[in-house]
Amino acid sequence: QDHPKPIFVDFYAQWCGPCKIVSPIVQKIAKELSGTILTIKIDIDKKPEIANSYHIQAVPTLTLFFQGKLLSTLQGAQPYDSIKSWIEKTVFPFV
Repeated sequence: QDHPKPIFVDFYAQWCGPCKIVSPIVQKIAKELSGTILTIKIDIDKKPEIANSYHIQAVPTLTLFFQGKLLSTLQGAQPYDSIKSWIEKTVFPFV
């Protein structure tokens, strides 16, 4: 929703192997960029209505929002450098 900072959302599931790989990367990036972005983790099994509203078809799916608008989506397990670069290219023009 409306938030002054860009929002980084990790859609995941407890049973998802690739999600377990991405989770520590998301946590590390969240800590590094804590003053720049807000990070949220959403378990698709606990909040299916949210996942459905954004048409999340697979996990992990990472999304970036700013001022209520979906800016970009990244699906699948990606390495730290790819995720961090994706966030910086997508978000830094807005912050």
